[in-house]
Amino acid sequence: MRNTKRYPVEGPNALWQIYKTVNKWKSVRNFIFIQVARYSPSLKFKNWIYRKVLKMKVGDHTAFALMVMVDVFFPEKISVGRNSIIGYNTTILAHEYLVKEYRLGEVNIGSHVMIGANTTILPGVTIGDHAVVGAGSVVNKDVPPYTFVAGNPAQRIKTVEPENKD
Repeated sequence: MRNTKRYPVEGPNALWQIYKTVNKWKSVRNFIFIQVARYSPSLKFKNWIYRKVLKMKVGDHTAFALMVMVDVFFPEKISVGRNSIIGYNTTILAHEYLVKEYRLGEVNIGSHVMIGANTTILPGVTIGDHAVVGAGSVVNKDVPPYTFVAGNPAQRIKTVEPENKD
């Protein structure tokens, strides 16, 4: 399913304890830079923020559309290969805070991947090279390379025909 590490908590729910797990000032800084990137029309500037400020791994020519929301608390756990497109208003999460635990997981999006608008990608998911994720999908498990998935939860629709393999 998803490759996440679980951290149990005692007392109030895990979200009430968030600043025990992530630095408050890191969160504020990340939030500000993510908001700037979300509204910026410059793909180069967005990628600079993601790489240099948020410490994400972002490949050459990858395009984050307007309003993409990357994980505020753990953006460094997100990597995207080269020449991929992350569609409008997509959310990429590397954490989930639950009542009795929180979970962290790396998100790996391959090269030449197309993520449709308004998609949610959950922690611990790998999306293989040349995969396509339909708009509005919730990706809750790994997507193999050259696969088209869509829906909530995302389900395999068909194999994507390679245009030319690298």
